[in-house]
Amino acid sequence: MKVQFRFLVAVMLGFAATMAAATGVSAQAKWPTRPVKFIVTLGVGSGADIGARLFADRLSRKWGQPVIVDNRPGGDGLVAINAFVSAHDDHVLLFAPSGSFTAHPYAHDTLPYKPSDLVPIVRVSNTIVVVAVPTATHIDSIAQMVARARAEPGKLNWAAVTGLNDLLFSGFLAQEHIDITKVPYRNPVDAAKDLGENRVQVYLPALAIVRPEVDSGTAKLIAVTNTMRAPTEPNLPTAAQAGFPDLTLDGLVGLFGPSGMPLALRERIAADVRAVADPIIQDRLTKSGQIMNIGGPEEFAKSIDAQRAMAAGIAKRLGIRAAQ
Repeated sequence: MKVQFRFLVAVMLGFAATMAAATGVSAQAKWPTRPVKFIVTLGVGSGADIGARLFADRLSRKWGQPVIVDNRPGGDGLVAINAFVSAHDDHVLLFAPSGSFTAHPYAHDTLPYKPSDLVPIVRVSNTIVVVAVPTATHIDSIAQMVARARAEPGKLNWAAVTGLNDLLFSGFLAQEHIDITKVPYRNPVDAAKDLGENRVQVYLPALAIVRPEVDSGTAKLIAVTNTMRAPTEPNLPTAAQAGFPDLTLDGLVGLFGPSGMPLALRERIAADVRAVADPIIQDRLTKSGQIMNIGGPEEFAKSIDAQRAMAAGIAKRLGIRAAQ
């Protein structure tokens, strides 16, 4: 009798587990069941915002649900990330460059979120990051910039907007043993304007940020930090090609889900993003200073881990301790 009872219990537990698994799979298969929100760490018109709106439009048609873009700029990305994490909702996703948070441990004493709160879903694009200088400086290369800084220590200024780009350049200055004065900015557009006015002499922004000054002729590009040349700037060398591999950085932009989002659902969303990534989106991203580069959750996670390792290495060289 006891054997029969134990067998019955085992069968019932197995049935319950099967039903739970089936329910989970069914819920994932039906996702989304209501409107989806993309919270963006940057403002309207930024590269990330353009990408978010392009994919939101296509995905809303594919999913049969509205996809709303909610811009939450400011606070070094913390405003958007806090809104995303506090939602605790698998229909609220974060659309952001990973540079919005990979440098956070070295820019803040404490953080209101954990890295595990941001679960990679899909990489959408690589932001083209440039080394820009005022045209009035007559600097045409990174080598010339370094030589000018060595000849005139402390006389050049560089525009710093908190983030991974700035950590990268700080590490570069230490590696090259050169003195360029840091000028902090809250708004990257203000930094670009001052670059055009020659108030600051070096800036490492996304290409889209400094494009107006380049087009007007007040600023020029001397390199890209990406591992590959930019399609829109084929004659512009990478920092590595220019002889300065320590200035290498690929901007990573993509979608993140909340902690606990199943891998199967993330893979399905990534597959949907890949399916709607047509030539029109690719062209729009290219014109906004990005390179479309779709990568699934595991590939995206690996690229973010590599970026985090790079940031940790730079911080260690600079003697910066990570936030607790």
